[in-house]
Amino acid sequence: MSDPCETFPALDALPGIRAAFIARIPGIDVATDRETALARLSERHASLAISMGFGSPALAEQIHGNHVAVVEAVGEYPAPGADALASATPGLTLGIYVADCAAVYVVDPRLRAIALAHSGRKGSELNILGNAVETLRTQFGSAPADLVVVVSPCIRPPHYEVDFAAMIAAQACAAGVGAFHDAGVCTASHPERYYSYRRELGKTGRMLALLSISA
Repeated sequence: MSDPCETFPALDALPGIRAAFIARIPGIDVATDRETALARLSERHASLAISMGFGSPALAEQIHGNHVAVVEAVGEYPAPGADALASATPGLTLGIYVADCAAVYVVDPRLRAIALAHSGRKGSELNILGNAVETLRTQFGSAPADLVVVVSPCIRPPHYEVDFAAMIAAQACAAGVGAFHDAGVCTASHPERYYSYRRELGKTGRMLALLSISA
């Protein structure tokens, strides 16, 4: 059975930062609605997260908007109205669910501040990455030039008519991000590895992106 846990070299190289992407988990029937699929995946997601050193994640409501919520503890989540989370709290895990949309990891390795965004077509059009960069700047003093940004596997042309990964790259450049990395992998092209909302006609599971600062 293949390991569903992926990491990113650009983030692995940052001291004190832990990041992961949990892809398709074999053997779990997810050909159903989002809530049922997540309920079926929850136990495995939790056990895999723990095995990689993550705590229970703070989550966002994910309404395909561009609001960034600043979080300091797991508390009452998912954070209402938010599609991205930002924090500088050591030991706190941020979590975002995706199935074709991109999870965008934003890390300030100098000031140890992080953000994790859900950026699909709508979120990208609303410049959620730009909002996340601005939130780290205003809330924690992060300089955009210090930031490392990584885009997870997501749907891409020809399987989708809009290349929002390219939009995210352009927004990173416009925001002055110092280092940008794209996984460059299309979720719809690899159904054995990733859940794809478009390819599976809405009845599928969700990948889980995780990001934290070591305590």
